[in-house]
Amino acid sequence: MTKRDSRYWGKLPVPESKAEFFNAVTTPAPTGDGTVATIRLYGPIDSWGGYWGVSAKDVSAVLDALPSSVDQIVLRINSPGGEVFEGVSILNMLRAHKAMVTAVVDGRAASAASVIAAGCDEVVMSPGTQMMIHSPSVIAWGNATHLRKQATILDGIEKSIVEIYTAKAGEKDWATLLAEETWLTAAEAVEEGLADRMGVVPDAGEPTTVGDDDEALLIPDEDEPEDSAARLVVIASEARASASQLPVSTEPGEPHRKEHVMAYDDLKAGLAKRLGVTDAAASDDVLLSALDEKLDDQPAPAATAAAPPIPKGAVVMDGTALEELRAQAALGVQARNEQISDRRDAIVAKALGEGRITAESRDSWREQLDKDEEGITALLDKFPKNTALPVAELGHSDDVTDAESSLYNRVYPTQKVEA
Repeated sequence: MTKRDSRYWGKLPVPESKAEFFNAVTTPAPTGDGTVATIRLYGPIDSWGGYWGVSAKDVSAVLDALPSSVDQIVLRINSPGGEVFEGVSILNMLRAHKAMVTAVVDGRAASAASVIAAGCDEVVMSPGTQMMIHSPSVIAWGNATHLRKQATILDGIEKSIVEIYTAKAGEKDWATLLAEETWLTAAEAVEEGLADRMGVVPDAGEPTTVGDDDEALLIPDEDEPEDSAARLVVIASEARASASQLPVSTEPGEPHRKEHVMAYDDLKAGLAKRLGVTDAAASDDVLLSALDEKLDDQPAPAATAAAPPIPKGAVVMDGTALEELRAQAALGVQARNEQISDRRDAIVAKALGEGRITAESRDSWREQLDKDEEGITALLDKFPKNTALPVAELGHSDDVTDAESSLYNRVYPTQKVEA
């Protein structure tokens, strides 16, 4: 195993660029003003950053580069977890941002990734996804006193994690749930209170990585000694060159955007050709004089009738732009209707899963939700559980966890203490 793939990735192919597992894109909000920023957290949570995973520093760079118009953040998660304190730092940066943050679990939110998800304003479990919670662990060596101290530290870290889970889901036997390494399906995560609903949240589109056009990463040369200088590998981001660039910074100060700038020599050569200047070494003054002559030779514009005044309250705009706005509005309405339908489906599914209603009456209750969601939801919550159809747990089987996968999903703040 080479140095480049010796952390977290294991036997998985080494990514060619950071954008493969961490990127962001901004789009206009479906309704109203503002902007939605979609951030994809599709990898391990690791303080090294770079190829090894997503660090708090990576997330801070993305948040700093978001436009000031962003008032919604959609954090899409598929992560095995990683370092606890990196995860908590990422969560607190998201909490500190002015935007409302919705965590969407696209695959798994395990270990530290579940901590990030549980701390967001809303948590949506996509179909077929999982959430895993467990007690923190550490790799350490030393004498008995040192190891007992490490155990005490782990107890304190677990208390901090429980505070985040409790704020989301309320008081539970968290000690048991964490000790048993509990895996929750999408529906179970909603039932436990660690997620708000199940549903499919539409994606924002093609990813745009925040940062420069060229992304520089330091990669140790496997053929050089340990103490030799690392070789610098620059990965060209050609796929991003045509995508809309996100601004470099928003706070503090005014945002500024990267614009595609034509090289000066190209601009000068183009002007000379259009103005009929044959001297390749012509100065700027010569080009300006030729431009003045060209403008003087232009015929005076024909008189045109004055445009009629625009009535108060009317807006004049390009017809194509108007049609595009109408199409975008229709898509926004459709997406909103899908969100409402998914929410109401989840309400009925929850009532059925808790034994408050029967399968035969499910469609009837779903129709009633379309007429009065607030009233019907309150009514369903008043129905006693396990009366329509008992669904209480009768037992469970032990999970069989592959050793490598189990180690892969652990927190790794390595401790090295010399005697």
